[in-house]
Amino acid sequence: MFALALFAVLLPFACGEEELPQPVPEFNPTPLELTIADHMPIMEIPEDNPLTVEGVELGRRLFYDKKLHENEENACADCHIQSLSFTSDPSVLPHMNFGWYTNFLWNGKISGTLEDIMLFEVASFFKTDLNKLKNDEFYPDLFFEAFGTKAITHELAARALSQFERTLLCSNSKFDRVVYENSEFFTDEELLGFELFFTEEGDCFHCHGGVLFTDNLFHNNGLDETFQDIGYAAISGDENDMGRFKTPTLRNIELTAPYMHDGRYATLEEVVNFYSQGLKFSSTIDPLMKNVHQGGVQLTEEEKSALIAFLKTLTDTSFIKNPYFANPF
Repeated sequence: MFALALFAVLLPFACGEEELPQPVPEFNPTPLELTIADHMPIMEIPEDNPLTVEGVELGRRLFYDKKLHENEENACADCHIQSLSFTSDPSVLPHMNFGWYTNFLWNGKISGTLEDIMLFEVASFFKTDLNKLKNDEFYPDLFFEAFGTKAITHELAARALSQFERTLLCSNSKFDRVVYENSEFFTDEELLGFELFFTEEGDCFHCHGGVLFTDNLFHNNGLDETFQDIGYAAISGDENDMGRFKTPTLRNIELTAPYMHDGRYATLEEVVNFYSQGLKFSSTIDPLMKNVHQGGVQLTEEEKSALIAFLKTLTDTSFIKNPYFANPF
């Protein structure tokens, strides 16, 4: 009887059926180096969130996946549409060149890094149910490949989204090719618009100057005398910030109608008319709006057309067609 019992104990080992140690998956992400045009600023990449092929691809997948939303009603991409330069309506600022930004949302509710705004989007705005990602067939492995752990958190999802967002570079417009590459030329009308834009005559460059075409700050640009939406003042608590909103980039402005924080202007023609003769004075009007006393810069019809022609040279069609930014599903 003892011999039979011993045989029964040893049989599994003799037949090689013992459980062997499982190999530990290898965490070896592939570094990704952004190709940034020489005329664009140096982009600082956080040491704790370096760009990797796996991290960027995970971020792109999350960007297009409705599972990120608590009720699976929307994906980021439903409001940030690539063909519209990653915007869709007045409340949605276009997502491009975010790696250089420090202030986010029209009223500046979030400031800091891309990781800060993406964490807000994931944890507070979308209220992502992490269990939906943890129970997904693919996400645990994708998070491991990107970050070396299958423990999915809001912070890691935000880091992945930040990596993808840093790749959304918009810098290949006719303006760039004319000014920085000397490979094309402005038409006479575009050149007049360029001169208006970058001089006091058109007075656009103070807020929309530089290669990013935004100063990343907040201004009361003379839209209203009184304010239903008080803008940055709601965040700062300072009455002097009443009516101040974030300066949007003018890159791809041709594609991002309607305009202003509330979408009150449907066309670029309406926007230029406003700055020409529609400014309104208020106690917090920005000092840069120095022509408010006469309603604006008072452009001629020829100058208005020229300014619009120049603004259209800021359109980067390669940005809205880039397959690396598109839906991966």
